[in-house]
Amino acid sequence: MSNLVVPIGLSTANLINGMCRTVSFLLVLFMAGAFFSCQKEKLPKGVLSKEELSALMVNIYLAEARLSVAMVPRDSADKLFQPFQAKLLKDRGISDSTMSITYQYYVQHPQELEQIYDSVIDTLALREQRSKPAESEKKVE
Repeated sequence: MSNLVVPIGLSTANLINGMCRTVSFLLVLFMAGAFFSCQKEKLPKGVLSKEELSALMVNIYLAEARLSVAMVPRDSADKLFQPFQAKLLKDRGISDSTMSITYQYYVQHPQELEQIYDSVIDTLALREQRSKPAESEKKVE
């Protein structure tokens, strides 16, 4: 065994003091990390928000669905769809460059893009679900 004698009161106090400082530092570090990770990342200028892009995509998908039901050949449907899409963007004040920047941003942020697609799918499913009772009422009459 060792003959080294350490004054217990002094070393215990230093040890507790050091531990308190370490715990305090880690707590502050943890809180700062939590604070910054919970803040929303600011979108770059010209990028549509998730909500804006989701709403736009819903309208685009609905327009594509209308054309597919119309039994129009694919090349004709594309020609009909282009002016509609241009009008949709113009009515919302969205330029081609804004769409380009937006797509580039969300391709680089796939988790956010997945959230947008989830929102689009949920919205379309809800609209379909709401339209089914209306369709069944028409058949009964």
